[in-house]
Amino acid sequence: MKQRPLLPTCRQAGILEAGCDEAGRGCLAGPVVAAAVILPDGFTHPLLRDSKKLTEAQREQARKVVEENAIAWAIGSCSPQEIDQINILNAAIEAMHRALRGLAIRPGAIVVDGNRFKPFDDIPHTTVVKGDNTYANIAAASILAKTERDHLMNSLATDFPAYDWDQNKGYPTAAHRAAIAAHGLTAHHRLTFRH
Repeated sequence: MKQRPLLPTCRQAGILEAGCDEAGRGCLAGPVVAAAVILPDGFTHPLLRDSKKLTEAQREQARKVVEENAIAWAIGSCSPQEIDQINILNAAIEAMHRALRGLAIRPGAIVVDGNRFKPFDDIPHTTVVKGDNTYANIAAASILAKTERDHLMNSLATDFPAYDWDQNKGYPTAAHRAAIAAHGLTAHHRLTFRH
């Protein structure tokens, strides 16, 4: 079945809207990483969709599409230690705020994947459940956040090969849990799982 193209944005014409999404919320290890992306008016692309529906190679291709075509994009993150201090929901929102602060252009509106967000400055925002499969700018943010986090976990895996982070990316697979049982926790593991 052919994939329907995503809507470019959910904003009114003429307003620069940043799409936001995060990656790594459900992990045992590594940061939560978020991205904010402002796309040109009407821009969409067949590779812009929920990053979980793309292969790794497609995500890398899609990342190039975003970086080459976005008006502005930025990435933010929160460390495992910050996640433990403020909980994963607040850390995911803070990572999105950090990405928004990193944009070279101030957006006139923000659209966020999911149903929870905290106001950022005085910019109006909208939350959209499954927004990364609805709007191209959220999908673009999803792709940047996921690829950035994957690159980081691949890099950490070279220093901590026992945990298989190049394969599981820090998610709670059976092999990852077994490695924790055998080798203990690292400084990259989260210690709390409050929402």
